[in-house]
Amino acid sequence: MIELKKLEVWFVTGSQHLYGEQTLQQVASHSQTIAGSLNDAAQIPVTIVFKPTVKTTEEIYSVCQEANNEKNCIGIIAWMHTFSPAKMWIGGLKILQKPLCHLHTQFNRDIPWNDIDMDFMNLNQSAHGDREFGFMVSRMRMNRKVIVGHWQDPEVLQELNAWCRAAAGWNDWQGAKFVRFGDNMRYVAVTDGDKVEAEYKFGYAVNTHGIGDLVKVINETSDESIDALIKEYEEQYILSASLKKDGGQHSSLREAAKIEVGIRTFLEAGNYKGFTDTFEDLHGMAQLPGIAAQRLMASGYGFAGEGDWKTAALVRAMKVMGSGLPGGNSFMEDYTYHFDPENQMVLGSHMLEICPSIAKGKPTCEVHPLGIGGKADPVRLVFNSAPGHALNVSMIDMGNRFRLLVNEVEAVAPLHALPKLPVARVLWKPYPDMKTGCAAWILAGGAHHTGYSQNLTATHMEDFADMAGIEFCLIGKNTNIYQFKNDLRWSDVYYQINK
Repeated sequence: MIELKKLEVWFVTGSQHLYGEQTLQQVASHSQTIAGSLNDAAQIPVTIVFKPTVKTTEEIYSVCQEANNEKNCIGIIAWMHTFSPAKMWIGGLKILQKPLCHLHTQFNRDIPWNDIDMDFMNLNQSAHGDREFGFMVSRMRMNRKVIVGHWQDPEVLQELNAWCRAAAGWNDWQGAKFVRFGDNMRYVAVTDGDKVEAEYKFGYAVNTHGIGDLVKVINETSDESIDALIKEYEEQYILSASLKKDGGQHSSLREAAKIEVGIRTFLEAGNYKGFTDTFEDLHGMAQLPGIAAQRLMASGYGFAGEGDWKTAALVRAMKVMGSGLPGGNSFMEDYTYHFDPENQMVLGSHMLEICPSIAKGKPTCEVHPLGIGGKADPVRLVFNSAPGHALNVSMIDMGNRFRLLVNEVEAVAPLHALPKLPVARVLWKPYPDMKTGCAAWILAGGAHHTGYSQNLTATHMEDFADMAGIEFCLIGKNTNIYQFKNDLRWSDVYYQINK
């Protein structure tokens, strides 16, 4: 269970002693009001914690150090109610390890035309106090989010919502562990990468366990736990006749449940947040994990096939960011195209492992042959995905940097039934159009595996990339190939210079 409200974002207001105690009391009162309002706002998924006004170099350093050490603190919102001389911020900003959001706001929405005087001006001067702070953060070349507008403005709250969710995903990666059962799919390039650099850059560790380590745990699964899980299957899905208790393939369902219990036990014991497997390495397993991977994703774990640890970690982060929002997030793969000139679409799917959080309606639980892997017919959930706006996101190791590539898409209902396609699937139209979207994806080196989201936006992913300090590329409604190619070239130059 992912509970974002347990996480804290600290609201830190800057000022100085120049204005006197009465003004500082007003600053503190206003700051408490804003922090309380943000905390109570339905749009904000985390807990906003008011922190006393910082007025000196020492106080700023102390609150940044405290934020670094507080496990539940996932970021700081900074606001300069008055003028806060920015040299005071250098020491604190140098050590700050948590994401930073600069809220450029002021307590009053409107100018009090009939009453405004110099006392009011001295108190409410964030219009230039925030510029002083902004200069120093830019001078120090620090990534941060800048949000402009009144603190009660719904658009401001929505921007804060996205940033807080991105910070939650980033926080979840720090110290996280992901396990690969077996190695990368042989000879495949894009699913592999530099795990050492990823741990240095992203904070999560990826290590491999031989499939025998998992099989040992699977084989220790009790009949009671299998029975309990099958009862869940019967309640949550439509079981095909052959998988029911009196059906000829009920033993396959029991084997699938046994695998799910075993993998979940292994993940819980190792405190892992996600995993990968590969059909090339199933020694000792009766069938490829299908329904197991699907249901583990639905409960919050990251997953990707063929040893693709980058996508498994990405799916986990996206699930954290999207927690509590309508819709789901899943491992996905661009599988095949519909090139009708009047209605071009992509069919996304995988061999088995698409998360039911994106399903439209109640999935069916079925068993079918799998032409690769050389194992028994695996059990899987079959469904169509819901239509609507969505994202495909790819994390790519470019050698000298990581690139986060996002394509905005529009999911659509299938034109016809797919009676012979025994896998979960989704149809989408890439923005800005099929030819441009697919060409831009390929030019950017986008992987065939992605994290697919129904509830996140490009803003969430851009904020996340900023926190990670990595390249962000967007393919959206306004993308054109000429400009996109130039953006890629400029990025190459930037990352050669800014190593």
